[in-house]
Amino acid sequence: MAAILELKGIRKEYPGVVALDDFSISFEEGEIHSIMGENGAGKSTMIKIITGAIPADCGKVIINGRAFEKLNPAISKENGIGAIYQEFNMIPSLSVAENIFLGDKTGNAIMPDFKFMHRRAGEIMNELGVNIDSRRMVGELTTAQQQLVEIAKAIGKKCRVLIMDEPSASIAMAEVENMFRIVRQLKASGVTVIYISHRIDEVFQISDRVSVMRDGRYIATKPIRDVTKKELIAMMVGRELTESFPGRSAPAGEPVLEVENLSGNGDFHISLELRKGEILGLGGLVGAGRTELAKMLAGDIRPSSGEIRVNGRSVRFRDSSQAIEAGIGLVPEDRKLEGVFLNYTIEWNIPVMSLKSISKFGVIDFAKAKALAEEYSKRLMIKTPSLRQLVRNLSGGNQQKVAVAKVLAAKTNIIIFDEPTRGIDVGAKQEIYRLMNELAEQGMSIMMISSEMEELLGMSDRIVVLHEGRVSGELKKEEFSQERVLELSSGI
Repeated sequence: MAAILELKGIRKEYPGVVALDDFSISFEEGEIHSIMGENGAGKSTMIKIITGAIPADCGKVIINGRAFEKLNPAISKENGIGAIYQEFNMIPSLSVAENIFLGDKTGNAIMPDFKFMHRRAGEIMNELGVNIDSRRMVGELTTAQQQLVEIAKAIGKKCRVLIMDEPSASIAMAEVENMFRIVRQLKASGVTVIYISHRIDEVFQISDRVSVMRDGRYIATKPIRDVTKKELIAMMVGRELTESFPGRSAPAGEPVLEVENLSGNGDFHISLELRKGEILGLGGLVGAGRTELAKMLAGDIRPSSGEIRVNGRSVRFRDSSQAIEAGIGLVPEDRKLEGVFLNYTIEWNIPVMSLKSISKFGVIDFAKAKALAEEYSKRLMIKTPSLRQLVRNLSGGNQQKVAVAKVLAAKTNIIIFDEPTRGIDVGAKQEIYRLMNELAEQGMSIMMISSEMEELLGMSDRIVVLHEGRVSGELKKEEFSQERVLELSSGI
């Protein structure tokens, strides 16, 4: 079958990071071609180069036999390339039809042809076998319905290659089958679907072929019938641990946090325990329910059933302030949005979760607040010319330290780190790792959610793996392996 899209010798380098290295791959017309690889494999960079969002440093993209050394989004779309990202690109206050034809000329320079848009949108929805009124506002639709509108947009723009980036990550399992039906329908009409997913079961359900990327390089392409799940995992892993992780020998003590049959927020009957002085790793794929569990434990979301015990005492939190009083603090995944106040100073950020302890009759003791900020700034070695520095002006690693300092200053002894080193450089990672080890050695207990395999294996004393909102397995230190974690993450 003829190649409709090829990448040849693509290289893309960022300061200190080679995202794609001599990368070549081809996609055939009318196939469902899955791409797999761990975080950092280069999948997102590949998408951006194909869609023209970023230029390659060298190499070329060949579409329908025509070679391009530089693409931009307009040229990519003109040549039939479409993409659906995890974050949908739509305007909630516009109708379904208006979103489908957004950016297209459907009328004259003054007035769009709304009659044509609604008629054609209805035809596309009928082709897809979807019952969505073209006049509804996109903001009123469910996530799954919005995804279908994104697919309709691609069809409306006559795309011949559709890239789907983690398409099932934000929709319910019941809705995945409908999405599969439409993907197969696109294939039958001659559209090439590039399906990027962490979910191995899905890849085997939907794919004709699967390609593996690792560390910015192309590894292999196999017909899906010729490869097993374990072989695919082995291709994805294919390397020894390269990170340097500080050692720690302190034994874990008695349980300080026990979770029994906890359900809610997409998680089901979760049971686990965290011991004093232990770093418990929480593994799983995107959408497995790890962050949801963290937010229930930290009081951000109330569970629907089950029990949480802290130091043997059953607790129920109305909000995060009650969790903090019980000694549980969360360092969230998105530090810029949830972890720190970017437009405020370090001096303001660090004591903000401790106001109750440094206030008298509702009045903040600013001398105590400053002393707290100084203490934890020194303890975590936050690099700054002044505590009056705005947090937005700090490096990613130092912003993360401020997020940790907030939680420590609140005198918590159970800390949940959600993706503790995401988006920070190697040097800052080492400082965060050393800090986590020091905290554990001091008797604090840490639950660490990480999508980085090396980090998960290198820092954890035990690993609990979630799959689709449930515990799929637990590994002791002597049982750790990348293959086993990936198998449990995939429900094997």
